[in-house]
Amino acid sequence: MDLFSCTDFKVFEIPGFAERMAAIRANIQPRLSSIGEALVPQLSSLLDVPLFVHVARHMRRTVNPPDDTWVAFGRDPRGYKKDAHFRVSVSGQCVRFLFEAGPEYYEKSEWVRGWNRASAALVSDLRMGRDLGWFKDEHEDSPVKSLKIMTPGELKSLGKELTRRKAGQFVLGRTIAAKDFLKLTGSQFQKLAVESFAPLAPLFEIHKPRVLASRSMSS
Repeated sequence: MDLFSCTDFKVFEIPGFAERMAAIRANIQPRLSSIGEALVPQLSSLLDVPLFVHVARHMRRTVNPPDDTWVAFGRDPRGYKKDAHFRVSVSGQCVRFLFEAGPEYYEKSEWVRGWNRASAALVSDLRMGRDLGWFKDEHEDSPVKSLKIMTPGELKSLGKELTRRKAGQFVLGRTIAAKDFLKLTGSQFQKLAVESFAPLAPLFEIHKPRVLASRSMSS
């Protein structure tokens, strides 16, 4: 597995769109692919379903260079944005392990109803997850609030973030500062990733979109 170097974190300081994207494609994306392939067997085991690796390509961007990029792990081999997914994201300041149900989720209202039903059973494990927090936005480097200090009621209310606005999203996870990430060996990184994602794994079971459910029944 090929982890990020100090030089990789500095890629996000490159000012021009074309120049930064070229550096991301040359330096960051191969490492994201390597990380994805190394983690996907373990993350699939956490869910007991196959996950597929998707490296962000930023195809919709034409002017503003991305301040972060990521590898996502989702249940659909064709893409990840319309379903719940895990991410390993990297920016100039940190690496993040995230769970997201995002703006393009198939059935937002159904997911929120599932979260409202399941949250009471999940709160304890989520609050015990090491350094887990709530991110208002998937691109934020640091969480808004630690889950440890949130009440069960506050945690339950986070589900509303997905439907509060068109671009609403539900994002929980953990941040590792770049300086701390650079000290990790490959095995330490894998252990840290699995440790971070494990308490988030039950969130995949809150609601399974009909498209995926019908596909699994016919397979």
